[in-house]
Amino acid sequence: MSGHSKWSQIKRQKGVTDARRGQLFTKLARDIIMAVREGGANPDSNFQLRLAIQKARDNNMPSDNIERALKRGSGEGETSDLVEIILEGYGPSGIAVLVQAMSDKRNRTVQEIRHAFVRYGGNLGESGCVSWLFENRGVISVEDDGSNAEEIELKAIDAGAEDTRVDNGLIEIYTMPEDLEKVRQALEADVNIVSTETSMRPKTTVYLDDERKAGQVLNFLDALEEMDDVQRVFSNVDFPDSVLEKLHG
Repeated sequence: MSGHSKWSQIKRQKGVTDARRGQLFTKLARDIIMAVREGGANPDSNFQLRLAIQKARDNNMPSDNIERALKRGSGEGETSDLVEIILEGYGPSGIAVLVQAMSDKRNRTVQEIRHAFVRYGGNLGESGCVSWLFENRGVISVEDDGSNAEEIELKAIDAGAEDTRVDNGLIEIYTMPEDLEKVRQALEADVNIVSTETSMRPKTTVYLDDERKAGQVLNFLDALEEMDDVQRVFSNVDFPDSVLEKLHG
């Protein structure tokens, strides 16, 4: 599990404020809207839509919110000119960063993200400058108490998973994107699945064990993730657990 993912898990375990939950639901709704626009409103024939709906359910998003997002994606009710924006560059300590955003005001969103990079000592780059450092993978996160991790990992691999990793009470299962749904279906009857999503997995990582540098990087990544228009942030940074625990307090 990357250090960034571990940091996100620690924050979730400490509780989510109502404001953060509302922001999360907005981002989940945008995923559904864009999936409908790109592949239609029928989940049976639209894998990205099935994935977006499943992720919304995994995060306890109310059914009414999901239905509204489906209608908006189909052009019913309130609509907007949302476009997807992919930005990439280097953050503090030279970490590689990919930012996925959705906005109806592209120039404003790009400027806000650029400002965050500059503020923390990084810089946006040209398209392709760091994307080659990442690979698109499906990721299934499963809760584990340590009693049957090996059995879960073997079952996932038998179902088509590429790799697994156990860390901090979770098993992360990596698949090719096209195998993600098949592997989830093979597991879901026997385990507690926390999340299912496609992710940009770093091929190599930058390991930061300096508490000051790690704190600066995490503040930068948090600042990006908290922007209303930012959907996801991927980085190639990793940290020791001891540093993450100290920084969270």
